Amino acid sequence: MGLLMADAAMAQQGSASTSNTSGDKIEEIVVVGSRIRRDTFNSPSPVQVITRDEATAAGLASAAELLQSTSVGGGSAQINNAFGGFVTEGGPGANTISLRGLGAGRTLVLINGRRVAPAGTRGAVGSADLNVLPNAIVERIEILRDGASSIYGSDAIAGVVNVITEVDVDGVTVEGRYNRPVHGNGEQGRFSIVGGTSGDRWKASGSLEYYERGNLTLADRDWTRCQTQYRLNPVTGALGDYIDPLTGQPKCYPTGSTGEGGVTINTLGTRSRAGVGAPGSVGASFNRWRPNAAVTTGLVGFEGVGGGSNNINVRDTYDPRVLNQSLISPVQIFSGFGQASYELQALGDAEVYAEVLANKRDSQQTGFRQLSLDYPQASLLVPTFLQTEGTAFGSTLHAGNGLRAFIGFGNDKNEQSVEFYKGTLGVRGDVTFLPEWKYDLTGTFSKSDAYYKQQSFLTDRLSRSVNVVAAPVGFNSALVRPGANGTNVTCAINITDPTANCIPAPVLNSQTIAGILPQDFRDYIFRPIKGTTTYEETVLAAAFDGPLFSLPAGKVQLATGFEYRYAKINDTPDPNSVAGNLLNLTSSAPTRGNDSVIEAYGEVEVPLLADLPFVKSLTVNASARYTDYDSYGSDETYKVGGEYQPFDWLSLRGTYGTSFRAPALFEQFQGATSGFLSSNSDPCNNYNGPSVNPNRAKNCASEGLPAGFQATSGIAVISKGGAGTGLEAETSDNLTLGTVIRPELPEQFGEIAFAVDYFDIQIDNGVERVGASNILSRCYDDPDFRAGGGLCNLVTRAAGSNQLTVQDAFTNIATQLVRGFDYNLRWTGDVGPVNLRLNANVTKYNSQKTRTFSDDTFDENNGTIGSPEWVGDVNATVAYEEWKFRYGVEWISATESYDLVGIVQGESNFYFQTDSYYLHRASVQYEAEDWQATFGVRNLFDEEPPQISSGAYNRVGNAPLYSGYDYVGRQLFINVSKKF
Repeated sequence: MGLLMADAAMAQQGSASTSNTSGDKIEEIVVVGSRIRRDTFNSPSPVQVITRDEATAAGLASAAELLQSTSVGGGSAQINNAFGGFVTEGGPGANTISLRGLGAGRTLVLINGRRVAPAGTRGAVGSADLNVLPNAIVERIEILRDGASSIYGSDAIAGVVNVITEVDVDGVTVEGRYNRPVHGNGEQGRFSIVGGTSGDRWKASGSLEYYERGNLTLADRDWTRCQTQYRLNPVTGALGDYIDPLTGQPKCYPTGSTGEGGVTINTLGTRSRAGVGAPGSVGASFNRWRPNAAVTTGLVGFEGVGGGSNNINVRDTYDPRVLNQSLISPVQIFSGFGQASYELQALGDAEVYAEVLANKRDSQQTGFRQLSLDYPQASLLVPTFLQTEGTAFGSTLHAGNGLRAFIGFGNDKNEQSVEFYKGTLGVRGDVTFLPEWKYDLTGTFSKSDAYYKQQSFLTDRLSRSVNVVAAPVGFNSALVRPGANGTNVTCAINITDPTANCIPAPVLNSQTIAGILPQDFRDYIFRPIKGTTTYEETVLAAAFDGPLFSLPAGKVQLATGFEYRYAKINDTPDPNSVAGNLLNLTSSAPTRGNDSVIEAYGEVEVPLLADLPFVKSLTVNASARYTDYDSYGSDETYKVGGEYQPFDWLSLRGTYGTSFRAPALFEQFQGATSGFLSSNSDPCNNYNGPSVNPNRAKNCASEGLPAGFQATSGIAVISKGGAGTGLEAETSDNLTLGTVIRPELPEQFGEIAFAVDYFDIQIDNGVERVGASNILSRCYDDPDFRAGGGLCNLVTRAAGSNQLTVQDAFTNIATQLVRGFDYNLRWTGDVGPVNLRLNANVTKYNSQKTRTFSDDTFDENNGTIGSPEWVGDVNATVAYEEWKFRYGVEWISATESYDLVGIVQGESNFYFQTDSYYLHRASVQYEAEDWQATFGVRNLFDEEPPQISSGAYNRVGNAPLYSGYDYVGRQLFINVSKKF
């Protein structure tokens, strides 16, 4: 990608030129990271510039892909369309950017220097969605790689992304783009129109574009068609999986979060009892069965596949419909952007300007659902021979024990529609009574208006459907079904409430267990669940900048301003979700809240020395901001930096500052969401064992729990926002030190520049949830227990049932630290009529640490899966007349996670390491006077993601869920544009 150094000429080569077409003096502009106008890009902070032309040549179809592939973003997992089946901020389909791996909420995104408000679905909307960016009219993207809260306010902890649009557009350009994976499906297409015109005192420009990405399913790639446990065979030394005794082949599991057996489908759960075992099972007693018509003794027609020490691998857990799940979820995006300005010739030669952005995203994901259908054991739907075989676990559908059918129900759909609007109106001009001073008054309003829909089983309808009675003679035939033993049945509620229209569950038999269910029953229990999310943000800003006075080395520049921001969120889930009526899904209360902030800031830049021996220039910069939030009160941040250039070819730069992140609205106000941990997580299980913490044993006994206690109820976990507990802002310290070297070479050797920057960012008071497991263990190991308060205030144990409930709200606990180096190299030179150019951007992390509590030891994640030590991107360009040939390589270093997951390498059959990963790309571009065409290949060698064992990481197939790996495979792309 493009490289920006602290040197004017180099910066102009690495981005769009700042000089006008007549060759006049370079106009003063504001570069990301500062409020002060400059006639160069010189900055004490490291800034990287990426041009749109470079993105086109790399085969990147969107700004989201472009930003997520940079070295400063590529070292961490980025949320993209591969995360559609996971719970993420912004909801499924959102694309965000996290610099330095510090989280999308700690990276500020701007368009033309103004904030992009969050967008998305569900309650956790807190980051800008890159899908809203106006790709077609983007001129360049500037990335500030250090903290800047004193310049921009909250969220700029890890850095700032500033998207700059083209302003001087004359005429119309039509552009089309198409990416075609060679293995089929997952295509990307974009069509856009950019136009502009101008008059004596006005100019206007804008863009319209449509982007579509096709569905890519697990069935579409070889490496996702068979998820296994991927373990090392101790005999052969080969990596694979246990062998399915029925097929002699590795067992394929439904793709889930870990693949450790996946969900269990096509089986029947009963009490433990003797029976005929399936091939590969051990013992003679089972509590899980699958149909087998050849079995004529014991549990007639079933063979045992689980219970006691039996091998879960012999369960029939695979259903071909799991391959219909989305690997890359499809999306359609419509976007329009307009900008205009008009010179008033008044108010200090003022210019009125306006921007409008309108965006609509429709995204979808396909999943796979299991249905756990609990039958009362004496039900008329249960065959006689099964009516005494109740399970050992309670039912969520009826009182008492029964039989549980684990059914592969099939595919479900998840849909989102997000409309995003952003309007800006402002006026800027000269301060007439202060020479060379300028002002800028701006108002911006943004709104994300979203609708989301998923499909879910409704608990009340399932409960009614299995509670059947004999149907009266002549009863409504549409609500009557044959029972298990020749008796016609209907739902009991149909007798007492004729309007219920309940459809009885099918008879418990092999067909039902296989997932062959009547359509009217499916439609009755499996319903669309809908919700809406709105997020609004209003920003009013006033900025002034100009010179204070002159020093021998130049003018002392000052920028100052005021800003007011108001934001509110309103997420309204489906009433069934609020009521906890979604089977095997969490309940969600509405998320509603607002916050506002008033800020004042100032920035000063002082040129201390210039044009002296060993001091070409010496400049210092300082900024400060006062912030007053409604939610948590006031705070101050500051930043100091400087740049020293002893010679023309050498620059030294550095900054140190403080930053903060105000809690996102969802972190403050997210409605209570229920979830569950298994009963095995109760800290008092077997609390009197020899290796148990004595404090825990004493505390468990104090609650009246008997020796050898074993919990039988799941643990209820209530997650919610932290406004009620006094949630405060995160704070951070950010240090960067760097140097830029640009030696003067003989002309035949071209121009070379090298920059290295050290970064050190530590976040304290981080906003996180403690986690139910942490809360429970720390509470029950506390010698003061309930009397000590603290985390024990978040834990209650119900009398009688002994069920635990944990309140897990957002709070200020976590610490996160990243340290490392950015290396940037650029060389350009001519060989006869051919121009050669080489860009290399490499990030090396020395440390990526996290801890939950201040008294915890740090967990070092550097070099582990998902947190590589090295990330790099290298590009080479050969230009000859109208032709450009480019070749690039993206690199992620090898990783291993044995220590992190507590496994000694070589002493187990788990495999938690990856080799270095390389993605090659190549393109050729031809540019005529009024048209341009680019053709290329991404992932030239069709590199597949590495594979790891199940059990510790979220996976896709056998690959880690990590945005740095390419799930699509080799792609051909073409981009054609025509100017009119």
